[in-house]
Amino acid sequence: MTTRLEKDTLGTMEVPAAAYYGAQTARAVANFPISGLRPHPALVWATLVVKKCAARANMATGRLAVEVGTAIVQAADEALAGKLADQFVVDPFQAGAGTSHNMNVNEVLANRAAELLGGNRGDTVLVHPNDHVNMAQSTNDVFPTAMRLACLRMEGELRPELEGLAAELRRKGREFDRILKSGRTHLQDAVPIRLGQEFAAYAVAIEKSLAGIGRCIPGLRELGIGGTAVGTGLNAEARYIELVIGEIARETGFPVSGSADLVETTQNMDPFVAFSATLKGLAVNLVRIANDLRLLASGPRTGLAEITLPPVQPGSSIMPGKVNPVMAEVTDMVAFQVIGADTVVTLAAQAGQLELNVMMPVIAFNLLFSCEILKNVVGKFRDSCIAGITANEGRCRRYMEESVGLATVLAPYLGYAAAAEVAKESQKTGRSVKEIIEARELLSPEAMTKILDPYPLTSPGIPGKSEK
Repeated sequence: MTTRLEKDTLGTMEVPAAAYYGAQTARAVANFPISGLRPHPALVWATLVVKKCAARANMATGRLAVEVGTAIVQAADEALAGKLADQFVVDPFQAGAGTSHNMNVNEVLANRAAELLGGNRGDTVLVHPNDHVNMAQSTNDVFPTAMRLACLRMEGELRPELEGLAAELRRKGREFDRILKSGRTHLQDAVPIRLGQEFAAYAVAIEKSLAGIGRCIPGLRELGIGGTAVGTGLNAEARYIELVIGEIARETGFPVSGSADLVETTQNMDPFVAFSATLKGLAVNLVRIANDLRLLASGPRTGLAEITLPPVQPGSSIMPGKVNPVMAEVTDMVAFQVIGADTVVTLAAQAGQLELNVMMPVIAFNLLFSCEILKNVVGKFRDSCIAGITANEGRCRRYMEESVGLATVLAPYLGYAAAAEVAKESQKTGRSVKEIIEARELLSPEAMTKILDPYPLTSPGIPGKSEK
């Protein structure tokens, strides 16, 4: 591989001749061969947006020469179009605060801009990564601003998948609304419920998670760009700060605003902690729903088998014909990962010291990775699992009719103790609650038919009594 020599403040470094990045990126590649991963595309996009908008703002203030600024903007546009995607190479686990990532972007844009001006890669006289591309900026305001923009973008991609999941669960709720089954609490027989009510409740849980995510958005829209190193705005004109916020809003379409206190915004990771917590809450709901479906579909002969999940692949390398609830299983695994990622974000956020949190790269990695895998699994869970669920109505009705929980409806008429005796006898003998009531003549046939009419048992009220 042919190389060229580039220089930074520590000396010279060999850089691949074809690379658009420079010496600081090459050092980062050598220093941080940690995960084998590249920065998340949303973080690259967001950082490029910041650089493009900063160049425009600096040209507008007159600080950056129009020729140089125009070349930086063009280079950023090329990168945003994907032409330089292979040049963003710094491992997510890197130098504190994201300096290596920021310099990677600075160097790529500087070298490409130099080419556009007729120079060569590595020619920092024409376009310098720090003096020109990073003008009026610091990693300490660029990186958290890029984190916010990247989270907003990923939230925008996750949201429609979640809305689709909630809509599909609601559709199943309507489809299964007339199917009666036994409820279960503590995994024991409970009073009747409609299968549709269970699925409608799952939809509400996802909608509440969506609302929680939405409450985090205002905090992510408050940008600290212009705070530079410690939030005081050193080397950034007030006019630049105003202009760069407007440029970012126009470029992204996000209704962003500048922070009211740039020092606080530079210090604190609160918006990311809140966002991560809502993703964890969503993950917890997904686990609960997926595990309910696994339990309800258990069998097909020796489990509950109240529903059937669509078969998507063979389930065993040794047991012919076995089909497993794989879409629910992968949903669980993704959710576990997201729950763990929230712990990382929490620990990293509390590790901030004085004017800066240097753990931002690992916060960004975990948040964006969580959004990515949630977006992907939610869509698959919806389309390859939820949409194809069918109900085993006969099994549901049999369990309901045999449920000891039906004795609960007798309590308003016979009292708790007498109803408990019926339940115990049913459990001991295997006879249904209805059979025991008939044998003991506890209710007239007419009253029993009215009280044990199953559908009203799943609505508010006392069975067999009309409300006045």
